[in-house]
Amino acid sequence: MRTSVALATFFCLWFITLFAVLPFFAKTQDEAGEIVPGTSESAPHKMNVFKLFWVNTLVCGVTFAGVYAVIANL
Repeated sequence: MRTSVALATFFCLWFITLFAVLPFFAKTQDEAGEIVPGTSESAPHKMNVFKLFWVNTLVCGVTFAGVYAVIANL
């Protein structure tokens, strides 16, 4: 697999896995008990974006390794 194809595949997989990992670290304002006036109760409270991106990158790395292994063995 060429480097450019590998980078493009990793980039696409990173965004796909982001949508899968995003709900794991979401805490609503209702769950936190701190509802800001004028917002929905289901709005996110506080999210650690760096932790989310780090975990997402690890999940994407494992997924990419699997995809790469399948493509390399064709």
